[in-house]
Amino acid sequence: MKEYHKIETLLDRDEKFKVVIGKWRLPEFEYLKDCQWEFTEKIDGTNIRVMWENSEIKFGGKTDNAQIPPFLLAKLISMFNVPQFVNSFPDAGDAPVCLYGEGYGAKIQKGGGNYIPNGCDFILFDVQVGEWWLQRDAVTDVANKMGIKVVPLVGYGTLERAIAWAQMGIKSD
Repeated sequence: MKEYHKIETLLDRDEKFKVVIGKWRLPEFEYLKDCQWEFTEKIDGTNIRVMWENSEIKFGGKTDNAQIPPFLLAKLISMFNVPQFVNSFPDAGDAPVCLYGEGYGAKIQKGGGNYIPNGCDFILFDVQVGEWWLQRDAVTDVANKMGIKVVPLVGYGTLERAIAWAQMGIKSD
């Protein structure tokens, strides 16, 4: 399955690497700045792929060469099983399924223990079935069917609203 695509930052940076408010990183962002966007929480952990293909579950990191910490791999193995995928994707046919999420918790990133002091978990943020990316409501439905968490939705608005909101500081629940 494919590695998750890079998510570009919205704004450009100066020579000291400071964000330049009002200077869009890509022309597409300026074009789309007045559209309504959906904002989800950014979980600070490690990118994880849970892949279902040919009736087999595989786990991967952001890249195929990424190493998953053994304690996180053990947690993933305990969380996912074949019946979950069969029941959650009855119409997928032979199409591969990839759950994109974040492994987070103690010993994952510097502040991971702030999420889970004595353990780790997986939280879903995107799903691909074959060549199709699921919309937010379908991603939430998959998480519910599989008994896993989905990244929290924190709001809606324009890109300029998101920037103003981030400048005020966003608190995680």
